[in-house]
Amino acid sequence: MKTLLISVAAAAALALSGCGKGETPAEPAAADGAMSSAIGGDASAMQATSTIAANLAASPNHRMLTAALTQAGLAATLSGTGPFTLFAPTDAGFTQVPPVTRDGWMRPAQQAVLAGVLNHHIVPGKLTAADLAAKIDAGGGRAVLKTAGGQDLTVTKSGNAILLTSSSGNKAAVTGADLDQSNGVIHIVDAVLVPAM
Repeated sequence: MKTLLISVAAAAALALSGCGKGETPAEPAAADGAMSSAIGGDASAMQATSTIAANLAASPNHRMLTAALTQAGLAATLSGTGPFTLFAPTDAGFTQVPPVTRDGWMRPAQQAVLAGVLNHHIVPGKLTAADLAAKIDAGGGRAVLKTAGGQDLTVTKSGNAILLTSSSGNKAAVTGADLDQSNGVIHIVDAVLVPAM
């Protein structure tokens, strides 16, 4: 019995040693559209025949974004015909925002503020990573996109990685590119882009 317990404990320890925080962080997505392992379960959860809103709702890494889109009344927009380009912050990206700010955004009285933040992640039209790279090259190293909220979003490259700078100056990197949707495309980003208020 003692030997069996030791064997079970050893097997459990080996199984658990494969889990946890020892994983190396994924590289940002290349501008050529290659997806990185940072997407995790997102690529398999998303289907090109579904809308942006439906695929985000199925994504294990976008629970906070899905809740915020619903609260802001934008889930219906991203269920529409589009096309849209969405720079979708992961839950890990949302946790970088101080909890008091995140909780404040989710209050009904702050719906317009939350909608403004989320609209800063939406660009009308479908822009693939190759399209973004071409715009950056044509702009001499940077491109300026007009968001659904009417503010500027600056796109640059660092090596092959696509970087975004919000109108307020904070930055995010594209960690997964070119997730095709029936009404556009999603590029996964590692931070929430805050517009100028």
